[in-house]
Amino acid sequence: MNKRLRIIHTTEYHYREPVRFGVHRVLMRPREGHDLRIIQSMAEASPSSSIDWVRDIHGNSIAVVAFRESSRLLRIHSDLMVDLAADRMRECDVAALARQYPFQYEADEQIDILPYRIPSYPHDGPKLREWLRGVYEPGTLVNTLELLKRLNTAIYETLEYKWREEYGVQLPCESLRLGTGSCRDYAVLMMETARHLGFAARFVTGYIQMEAGQHGATHAWTEIYLPGAGWRGFDPTNHKMAGPEHVAVAVTREQEKAAPVSGTWEGPSGAFERMEVIVRVEAV
Repeated sequence: MNKRLRIIHTTEYHYREPVRFGVHRVLMRPREGHDLRIIQSMAEASPSSSIDWVRDIHGNSIAVVAFRESSRLLRIHSDLMVDLAADRMRECDVAALARQYPFQYEADEQIDILPYRIPSYPHDGPKLREWLRGVYEPGTLVNTLELLKRLNTAIYETLEYKWREEYGVQLPCESLRLGTGSCRDYAVLMMETARHLGFAARFVTGYIQMEAGQHGATHAWTEIYLPGAGWRGFDPTNHKMAGPEHVAVAVTREQEKAAPVSGTWEGPSGAFERMEVIVRVEAV
């Protein structure tokens, strides 16, 4: 299955009076690979600015935007066309050593994946391990893919989706206590619980093509490293594995480094008025 998508993403920050802007770092360019190819792209920002591109430690493309003028409006706009190819995982793609859980990653991979196995919220460990007993009983042998799908389902059934405007994510134990969360919270809970099971897991931010019952066009999910199959996406918000409707923009060990826009401004403390984000993901 191959398809072409057009992704239009506009972010605007409105101020009550002109303010000065520091350098901003923007995540808006999808990660290219065997399953995704960028056909055309356009990026612009106002007020007057320059845009340079760099790759971060994870290989994400970062737009570094340097503004030259003060303004009451900061606007960042991206218009992309991408081709997506199906990259569905089969059980036979997983290396034989990892098809049954628990398993050990091979020695030549362990150094590279170590950062992705260390929990980001160690103080939440006891509560997460207690919750995980409803998903997996320690010491039992189980099919690895079935275990990860079971974990994906458990998070989907435990939390109720709630769109949040607040910056950042909830602590995993807070998501379990509240029983609600945004896609970012679902993804972090999946990432952390997978790490407590010994898997290498990372946070993914990007876009999703809208379908009935799905939430949002900007999205977050989790990737888990499986020997032989590589990094594979799990989307607990929508109760599925990541597929050709998911367009990854950035992967990080921790979600704080995956903010779509980050930067500073200078001006009176009450100058900020509001932020507006418009995203469209459409089949061409």
